[in-house]
Amino acid sequence: MARRRNTALRRALAALLLAALVGAGLLWWQSRVWRPDHQRFPVQGAWADVHDAPVDWRLLKGDGADFVYLTASEGPQRRDDAFTDSLDQARTAGLQVGAVHVYDLCAPGDAQAANFVTMVPREDSLLPPAVALDIDSRSCPTPPTEAALQSELTTFLNQVEMHAGKPAILMLSRGIESRYHLAAVIDRNIWVRQDYIEPGYAGRPFVMWTATDRYHGKAAPGPLRWVVVQP
Repeated sequence: MARRRNTALRRALAALLLAALVGAGLLWWQSRVWRPDHQRFPVQGAWADVHDAPVDWRLLKGDGADFVYLTASEGPQRRDDAFTDSLDQARTAGLQVGAVHVYDLCAPGDAQAANFVTMVPREDSLLPPAVALDIDSRSCPTPPTEAALQSELTTFLNQVEMHAGKPAILMLSRGIESRYHLAAVIDRNIWVRQDYIEPGYAGRPFVMWTATDRYHGKAAPGPLRWVVVQP
């Protein structure tokens, strides 16, 4: 009798374990293909850079993307050499295109602006430039004070916006916003980042949201950062 109970218990535990593994597998798969609902966010796209290459822009368009933001430059010197070709190819595929600068908190704003405007053409058809800001201990081991960052960032924005002919978008990580409160002190549209759940850390409504950085479609060999626009 005891043996039967033990056997039944083992079978029940095995079934529970199998169910848990199946459930975990389904959740993992859903996390790879999940995107916000199109009825809630009709305009969707991606943020891509050289690390995502090669990207088939026609497949990205066919996968439901309306636009793509391409990383053009980082800090005062680094540039994405594939930016110009990617820009042309994405446009040919019917995507709207914008350019991203990854901001270095420790570098002068004017040098970073010069790097960006060297890479990005002055064209009205481009989407507003985006500035990605985050805490990065590798490029900036000693972050600046709030006043210093605001001053350099303002210099950067003035020069980039003069080149672009339109206001920039601030792409703020949770860490940068927690430390510097840029959404409250700089009057620009906000782009936020958080997987799966709409974030509220900026303290005011966002215009764009990187809803997942794990999206796996047919357009690229690895995951892409999927972005939606607030309607």
